[in-house]
Amino acid sequence: MADAATLARPYARAAFEHANAAQQLAAWGDLLAKASAVIGDAQVAPLVGNPHVKRTDFVEFVLDVAGGASDERARNFLHLLADNGRLAVLPEIAAQFAELRAAVENTVDVTVTSALPLTTEQSDKLTQALTRRLRRTVRLHTAVDPSLVGGAIVRAGDFVVDGSLRGRIERLGNTMAGA
Repeated sequence: MADAATLARPYARAAFEHANAAQQLAAWGDLLAKASAVIGDAQVAPLVGNPHVKRTDFVEFVLDVAGGASDERARNFLHLLADNGRLAVLPEIAAQFAELRAAVENTVDVTVTSALPLTTEQSDKLTQALTRRLRRTVRLHTAVDPSLVGGAIVRAGDFVVDGSLRGRIERLGNTMAGA
């Protein structure tokens, strides 16, 4: 069977083309992200593709929880996915949709994981620096991981900068082990 990225690609493009033409990129992006989170939930995931669960009822449940029950096009899109047995790849569809949207809007999502919570001033300075470096509008997301000991790890797609103390210690250990 083809991998999830390959299966998701035509659906993500179709959703993107519709949303872009209708000037509803944000609404569709939010709906796809929420619906994929619902489907990825540990209690809901076993129901995806379960032959004892009616597809129509399941899609309506996902739409109700995700807040997209009133959008007829979104309803049709999710029903199409269900009819084609592709609801399981919805998280990949949402991710590809987000990439297409980010390219058009010239934005990038950056996740900064730090040992301690960032202050507002630190977040602002980091956002400005990353905007200059990446030449895109940065949407900064922060997370805290005390195991980093100090510093931070910055991730923007394939771009990763590990400035954590834990990372430095690991690199030093690898260098010493190779000597």
